[in-house]
Amino acid sequence: MTRPRPAAGGGRVLGVAPERLGRWVDGVAARHGALQTTVDDDGTLRLTCADGTTVALRAPFGWTPSAPLLTAFTAAARQPRHVAVLLVRRGRWAVGVFAGSDLVVSKVDTRLVQGRSAAGGWSQQRFARRRANQADAVVSAAADTAARVLLPHAAQVVAVVTGGDRGMVDGVLADPRLAPLAVLRREPALEVGEPTKEALLATPAQFRAVQVHVVEPGDRP
Repeated sequence: MTRPRPAAGGGRVLGVAPERLGRWVDGVAARHGALQTTVDDDGTLRLTCADGTTVALRAPFGWTPSAPLLTAFTAAARQPRHVAVLLVRRGRWAVGVFAGSDLVVSKVDTRLVQGRSAAGGWSQQRFARRRANQADAVVSAAADTAARVLLPHAAQVVAVVTGGDRGMVDGVLADPRLAPLAVLRREPALEVGEPTKEALLATPAQFRAVQVHVVEPGDRP
C-alpha cells in the first residue's frame, strides 16, 4: 500500500495492492459501517458507507462491471497483465516486462555521463557539448536495449509505464522502432530514483495499485 497523501478537494488518496483490496475494504466497513456500491460512467467504483464516508476505487487497467460489483472489480485488478517498464536517468537505464508482479525479462545498463564542470568560457562550452553528446548516447543505447528486450513481448503488453528523466524517456520512446510501445505509454510517470534492478522490481507496487480516494464526513466543508 502506498502512503496516503492529501487529495485535491479534500480527503486522501493512496494505492492499494489488488491482493490486499478485500481486507482493506473489510477494514473500511468495520470502521465506517455497511457499504453501498455504484459505478460511474468512467468505471470508477464508488463505495458509500453508513456514516457518509465515500471511497472511490479506480482499477489499474480498466474492468467490465458486473454483479457483484466489488467482486468483479477485485478480480479484474488481480489479472496478471503484461506491462513494459522503461526507467531512464543520466548514465543509467532499466527496462523490463512484468506479468502481474512477476518479472519476465529485464536489462539494466549504464554509460558514463560526466558531472557538471566549474570551468567557464570555452572550456565550459566544450564540456557542455561533450556532456550533451554523452546524454544523447545514453538515449540511443537505452533505445537499443528497449528494442532488444521489450519488442519481442509487444504483442502481449497492454501498457508501458515510465520513470526517471522525462526528457530522456521521451527521447527513447521517439525511436521509430519503439512506436508499437510508445502508443501504449501511460501517465502519470512512476516515482523512482536511480534505475537499478531493485527499483525495477519495485515498480509493480505502483502500476498495479488500485487508486483509492477516501473522503470522510469531517473532510468536507
